[in-house]
Amino acid sequence: MCFNTVQKIKIIKKYENHNKDKGSTKVQIALLTCKINYLNKHFAIHKKDHHSRRGLLNMISQRRKLLNYFKKKNLCDYNILIENLGLRR
Repeated sequence: MCFNTVQKIKIIKKYENHNKDKGSTKVQIALLTCKINYLNKHFAIHKKDHHSRRGLLNMISQRRKLLNYFKKKNLCDYNILIENLGLRR
């Protein structure tokens, strides 16, 4: 995948709400963003990899749904997360 367990743990530590937080919305969005960025680099090299492209579209859709949910729940944290991840919106 795009990162090993050490990098994944770093992302979780950066966006977690408390010590045992592994699946909050912020963490899920951050991990999906990392995977999406990796696949974008992958497609620069492998232009005809349509199977992975379908997975990328599913990840983008899932992230969009999570972002919409997070925006409804906590607008202030949403704006901070968008800024930290470098997403436009």
